[in-house]
Amino acid sequence: MGDAKKNTTRTDWEASTLKRSLESKGERDVDFSTVSSLPIERLYTSEDLGPDWDAAEKLGYPGEYPYTRGIHPTMYRGRLWTMRQFAGFGSASQTNERFKYLLDHGQNGLSVAFDLPTLMGRDSDDEMSRGEVGKEGVAIDSLADMERLFDGIPLDRVTTSMTINAPAAVIFAMYLAVAEKQGVSFEQLGGTLQNDILKEYIAQKEWIYPPRPSMRIITDLMAFCMRHVPKWNTISISGYHIREAGSTAVQELAFTLADGIGYVQAGIEAGLDVDAFAPRLSFFFNSHNDFFEEIAKLRAARRIWSRVMRERFAAKNPRSWMLRFHTQTAGCSLTAQQPYNNIVRVAIQALAGVLGGTQSLHTDSFDEALSLPSSEAVTVALRTQQILAEESGVTNTVDPLGGSYFVEALTDRVERDALAYIDRIDELGGIIPAIETGFPQKEIADASYRYQRQVDGNEKTIVGVNRYEMEAGRPDILKVEDAVEHAQLEQLAELKQKRDEAKVQECLAALRSKAATDENLIPLMLEAVREYATVGEVSGALVPEFGRYQETSVL
Repeated sequence: MGDAKKNTTRTDWEASTLKRSLESKGERDVDFSTVSSLPIERLYTSEDLGPDWDAAEKLGYPGEYPYTRGIHPTMYRGRLWTMRQFAGFGSASQTNERFKYLLDHGQNGLSVAFDLPTLMGRDSDDEMSRGEVGKEGVAIDSLADMERLFDGIPLDRVTTSMTINAPAAVIFAMYLAVAEKQGVSFEQLGGTLQNDILKEYIAQKEWIYPPRPSMRIITDLMAFCMRHVPKWNTISISGYHIREAGSTAVQELAFTLADGIGYVQAGIEAGLDVDAFAPRLSFFFNSHNDFFEEIAKLRAARRIWSRVMRERFAAKNPRSWMLRFHTQTAGCSLTAQQPYNNIVRVAIQALAGVLGGTQSLHTDSFDEALSLPSSEAVTVALRTQQILAEESGVTNTVDPLGGSYFVEALTDRVERDALAYIDRIDELGGIIPAIETGFPQKEIADASYRYQRQVDGNEKTIVGVNRYEMEAGRPDILKVEDAVEHAQLEQLAELKQKRDEAKVQECLAALRSKAATDENLIPLMLEAVREYATVGEVSGALVPEFGRYQETSVL
C-alpha cells in the first residue's frame, strides 16, 4: 500500500513520491530542454511563478492591456483566424490559377510568394536573373504581370499579403494600379505588405539599398498609406526569416521586436504621429516544433510590445498597443526524408500558433523540402487548418492554456531573456547600429551552429533524419519548367516595345531627381508603374542617390 500522507509542498513530494519513483524506475536519459535549449523542469507549480507574480499585471483579460491572453475579448469564438496560404510560382497566370483554386477550397486570404529576381528588385531579363525566373515564386516585372496575377480576383473582396521587402514599395504601387483598373478605391483595399527591410540585413539577405535610405522609403510608405490606404498594414515585422536563419525562439522574438522599435522610432523622427501609424503595423512569427516554447513566445510578444508602445513611445490609442500577427509553420523544420512526417509537424506547429493567439496562419505543405508545393500538398495543408478550426475544440474558449504553471513560467522566462537582448541592442544605439556592427547576425549564426551540432551529435532528435531512418518513397513534385522563363522574357520584351518609352523615362527621371529631397517617393513610383516601368527600372532609379548595400561578413 502507498503512503496515505498527502504532500503539501513540492519539497515533500520530491522527498517521498518522486524519490521512490526515481529509485525504482528512473527517468529517460535525454536532454529535457526546448528546441532552443531552454531547460525544462520536471514539474511546475505556483512556486515557479515567484511570490510577487500578479495575474492582473502579467495576464489581465483578453482584449485588454497587456494582451497576454489575446488582443480580442472573444478571440476565435468571435472570428476564426484568416487562413492565408502562401502561393506563387512560375508565371503570373499560373499563380492566378493557384489563387483561384485556394479560394475555391476555403481559403479566405491571399498571400503572394515572389521569385528571387523580383525579391532582389531585378527584372527577368537581368543577367543575374537567369535560371531563377519563376522558380521559387511568381515572376513580376511590370504592371502587366500584376494585372495577370489578379485577373478575375476582385481586390475589394479579398485581403492580400505580399511577402516582399527591398522593392516592396514598387510592388505595392503596382497593386494600387491594378485596383485603379478594377475600379476599386484605395480606401477599400485591405492587406499587408511585408516591407521589413531590417530583417533582410539580419537574416534573409535580400536587399538593394543600405539600411538608412531604405528606412526613408518605409516611412514614405507609412505616410502615404495613412492618408490614402487606411486599411493597409504597411509593415509585417518578420521574425519568421530570423528563425529560418537558425535563431532561437528568444532571438526571434527579441530581434523582431527590436526591428519594430526601430520602425516606430523612424516614423516618429519622420514627423508622423505614433497613434496614426502604429495601429497599421503587424508582425509575422515562425511556429517551430517545440509546442510550449512557441506558445510562450507568442504570448510574451504581445506583453512586451504593449508595454513598449505605451511606456517607451507614449502611445495613447489601445490599438497602438496591440501586437497583431500572422504565423507560418516552420519551413526549416521540414525534411526531405520521409516527407509525410511533415504533415504531423505542421499540425503541431499550427496548433501552437492557434493556442498562441494568431490572427492569420499559413500551414506549410509536406513536400516543400523537395519543391514548390503540389496541389495535393497544398490541400492537405489547408485542411489541417480547417480541422483545427472546426473539429479540435480549441476555438471554444479564449487562451485555454492561460494560468498553466508551465506556460506562465515559460512565458516569463522568454520575456525576460528577450528583454535582455533588447537592452543590449539599445546599448549599441538601436537596431540599425546593431546591424551595422553585425551583432544580431553573429548571435543567429552562433545559435544555428550550436543547434546543428546538437542534431549531428544526436542530442536533438529529428525523426527520420538522425533517428528512425528508413527508405521512403517520395511524392510527385511540382516542377517549374524553363519554358516559363522563356515566355516571361518574350512578354517583357514585347511590353518594352509597346509602352510609351518617353513617358517611362520621364517618370524615372522625376523619381531619380526627388530621391535627394524630402518629397514622398510613393506617388512618383505609382506614376512610373502606371506607365509600365518595371521593378528593376524603378528600383534602379534610386541607386545613384541611395547606393547599393554590401554586406560585411560576420564570423
